[in-house]
Amino acid sequence: MKNYIPIAIVMFTALLFSCKSTTKPMAENKTDKTLSDTVRIVNKELEYEVTIIDPGFNSWLQSTARPRGYYTQSHLESRNIPWIIEWNNRARSPKNSRDRELFLMEVNYQNGIDYGYEVNYLIYNYLVYFQIKNNIRLGGFTPRP
Repeated sequence: MKNYIPIAIVMFTALLFSCKSTTKPMAENKTDKTLSDTVRIVNKELEYEVTIIDPGFNSWLQSTARPRGYYTQSHLESRNIPWIIEWNNRARSPKNSRDRELFLMEVNYQNGIDYGYEVNYLIYNYLVYFQIKNNIRLGGFTPRP
C-alpha cells in the first residue's frame, strides 16, 4: 500500500507528497490542461509519491523556477518549514473565506526528516508559485523563484 500525505487542494487541484524520492518528475502527456500540468515523482521501491496538480505550475516550474541544484537541500528545507507551519495554521484556523478555499488540508511535513532533494525542491517551488499566483505571503521569507 502506498503512503500518501496530502498537501493542498487549490481550486479543485491537489498537491500530494510523501517522504523521500530519488526519481525525477515527469509531466504526464494528456490533452486535458489540468492533467497535462501534473508533476509526479514516483519511487516504487520506497512506495512514496509526490503529485502536484495545479494548472500553470508545470509550465511555471519549467520556465521560471531555478534549476535543480541551484539551491542546497538545507536551503530548501529552511524555507519549506516556516511556510508549511503557516500553511497548517491557516488550514486549522482559516481567517476568511479565501483561506477556507485555499488551505483545505494540512501538510504533514516534519522538521528533521530527510525527504530528499527532489521532494523539497518541488515543495519549495510549489509554495513559491502558490504565494505568487494567489498574492499571499506565508510569512518569513519573500517567495522568489
